[in-house]
Amino acid sequence: MDFESNNWVWEGMYYYPRFFGGIMLTAALLGLSTSYFGGITLLYPFPDLSIFHKKKHEKKRIRVYMDGCFDLMHYGHANALRQAKALGDELVVGVVSDEEIIATKGPPVLCMEERLALVSGLKWVDEVISSAPYAITEDFMNRLFNEYNIDYIIHGDDPCLLPDGTDAYALAKKAGRYKQIKRTEGVSSTDIVGRILSSAKSTPQDCSNSSPAAGEADDIKNKCGAEKQTKGGQISHFLPTSRRIVQFSNGKGPAPNSRVVYIDGAFDLFHAGHVEILRSARQLGDFLLVGIYPDQTVSELRGHQYPLMNLYERSLGVLACRYVDEVIIGAPWEVTQDMITTFNISVVVHGTVSESNSSMEGRQDPYAVPKSMGVFQVIESPKDITTSSVAQRIIANHEIYVKRNTKKAASEKKYYAERKYVSGD
Repeated sequence: MDFESNNWVWEGMYYYPRFFGGIMLTAALLGLSTSYFGGITLLYPFPDLSIFHKKKHEKKRIRVYMDGCFDLMHYGHANALRQAKALGDELVVGVVSDEEIIATKGPPVLCMEERLALVSGLKWVDEVISSAPYAITEDFMNRLFNEYNIDYIIHGDDPCLLPDGTDAYALAKKAGRYKQIKRTEGVSSTDIVGRILSSAKSTPQDCSNSSPAAGEADDIKNKCGAEKQTKGGQISHFLPTSRRIVQFSNGKGPAPNSRVVYIDGAFDLFHAGHVEILRSARQLGDFLLVGIYPDQTVSELRGHQYPLMNLYERSLGVLACRYVDEVIIGAPWEVTQDMITTFNISVVVHGTVSESNSSMEGRQDPYAVPKSMGVFQVIESPKDITTSSVAQRIIANHEIYVKRNTKKAASEKKYYAERKYVSGD
């Protein structure tokens, strides 16, 4: 404590060595004089050194701003915001209004409330501005600088053009308050819409979960598997690396006496319903562990056209959530006693809203063990959104999204054709 309370002295000596050197020399001479003259006490004014007692961490906190539609939010959005946060101390995110999205890109899949829940649920976001404009106008830019104390405006290396062909961030660049991050490879909202549209083309009659006649099982399995591989919209171009997973991870385990809560699921096409159920689960303990089913399990439960996002994509989506502490990548369908012991799980929870899985009939209850141990709990799902219900919004407006995707796919193709290497991630 003595060292900490006198830390300003050492800082003063470091930053003002000559000044402090003079003080120390004067004090030494005066001490010598008093001892020479028989211990005569000399009263002399000692300079006020409080001017040096400044807090070391008084430097201005850098606030950065990034905006977007964040429709069908995915790990690419999350990684962009992670990179943006790394460029400052506080991240403010603008979520573009429904009206502006309709005017510039067509109808959004998710409403403003859902998009706000997704953005607010990300671990790197400190503040959210709702109904932000699509274009950074001079008036809005001045609001960002003066009202929100923004230092820099951030965007990815992909071009963002207004309907008239001009750069949406031209003013920020001109003001010298613009910084660029690297776009995340292998995913976009356009790509995900394409996967959903492609999944809708599958034939439930041929590839359903109903039990085939003897001898037909292998033929149907091979046919459905091949069909899934040939559907371009459902093939992920994501290149998973251990480094990306580490970047999204908290890197911390539970304390010895932590109350560990476990929840599992597919978490396909991460949506606002996922955010809210994870928030509710986290409130039941100190550490939230999330089990994410492997692709094969999801396909067996829901049909060959699922999951829309592969295991690693889904894992990153869950890891980005601020309420999640750790994930099991490829969690088993059944929660076993060994799992509960290994991870010191205190309670296993399940929501009231989930996908209807007809293939679950005849399967063993995955929660039989935690139920028998008295550590299973059903929690009310705050929202009734499911992956299927979100996908159905796109399928129901098939023509609109096909037209929009055709236009967007052309610009995406051009971007990748002209793409150059950008350092950083």
